[in-house]
Amino acid sequence: MVSFFTIVYIVVVNGAILADAGIPIEAGIIATILTSFAGCILMGFIGNTPIILVPGMGVNALFTYTICGSMGLSWQEGLAVVFISGILFAIVAFTKLSGIISASIPNSLKEAITVGIGIFLTFIGLQKGGIVTGSDTTFVKLGDFTDPHVIVTLITLLITITLFARNIPGNFLISILLGTAIAAGFGLINSTQGPASAFSMGSYFEIFGAMSFEKIADLAFWTATFSLTMVIVFENIGLVHGHVNMINRPDRYIGSLRANAISAITAGLFGTSPTVSTVETAAGISAGGRTGLTAITTGLLFLSSLFFLPYIKMIPDSAIAPILILIGGLMIQNIQNIDLKDFTESFPAFLIIALIPLTYSIVDGMAFGFIAYPILKLVMKRTREVALPLYVIALLFLANFITHTI
Repeated sequence: MVSFFTIVYIVVVNGAILADAGIPIEAGIIATILTSFAGCILMGFIGNTPIILVPGMGVNALFTYTICGSMGLSWQEGLAVVFISGILFAIVAFTKLSGIISASIPNSLKEAITVGIGIFLTFIGLQKGGIVTGSDTTFVKLGDFTDPHVIVTLITLLITITLFARNIPGNFLISILLGTAIAAGFGLINSTQGPASAFSMGSYFEIFGAMSFEKIADLAFWTATFSLTMVIVFENIGLVHGHVNMINRPDRYIGSLRANAISAITAGLFGTSPTVSTVETAAGISAGGRTGLTAITTGLLFLSSLFFLPYIKMIPDSAIAPILILIGGLMIQNIQNIDLKDFTESFPAFLIIALIPLTYSIVDGMAFGFIAYPILKLVMKRTREVALPLYVIALLFLANFITHTI
């Protein structure tokens, strides 16, 4: 139950981010619930670990704002990308490729991706909360602090930070509930979306299995697939490894990673961005979770949240934005793992960190760093530090840039 209440905020936050890709909000919420249920059940039975699998923060931003945004794919085509990425992840997880790929990508680039996505999430949160808005002269500017939406966002952000800093169990969920109540007090809740609206699976059936493979022959499709696969493989290898070590059961690593990969495949089928092993899993482990029973129980609790769908739909952006801002702030901590004293490591990492939010594209930001890394090593005559797969990755990113330019 601790695991569930720590991570249940993802239901509304992920649904809201999927909505920006064009997926109906109710359908996105249902997809998040069903995918989380399936992921936790798979982890419980295959991995037998307390690891919680839900559509991941950062990965959902990659899906919505890059794959379905800057890369021009529809959400149906985006789900096809998720599905194929899950299959590729499974191939990696069920073979020795997981070790080969993980070893070929420099740690500085892996950490930079996390930091860049963190800043990107914060920027999205600031936008959703109205704290920053568009500008014709400076591109962005400070929002109107007399706007009730901005006021409620700032109040909720203060509550979120306080609850998190004091390590209150279920802090994000409490923050969302209080933020929604405050928004209602300011008259910002749409009463037509209240509890009276009936629970319906109708909209969900429009996205279940709605994958489109029409652009499977396009380079953009495979660039998106390749980039998404890299992100979920790197992120999950690290997180799963850390969690099995927390319970002192490294022998369950392979089974857990395979459960994770299968879960990522189901995400495309259910209609959402890929699942990841959540950082919040640590809360359940700290509370005593040691086996798959924790994951299975969490999954069943996710399924029960379907009955609260009419209430979930009432949650406004002002209650979601602070979560995005804070999570981004947590992800930026990974910058301390980058060797900033080595220019050949730090500058490619810097390009990724800066250009993910500035280009509003996770893939383009990654591309600059992955192309710059082997070039700098070549200039400094340190080519032995670059693995062959990294050259291939850099050439693929470069080909994508050239294709888009032409």
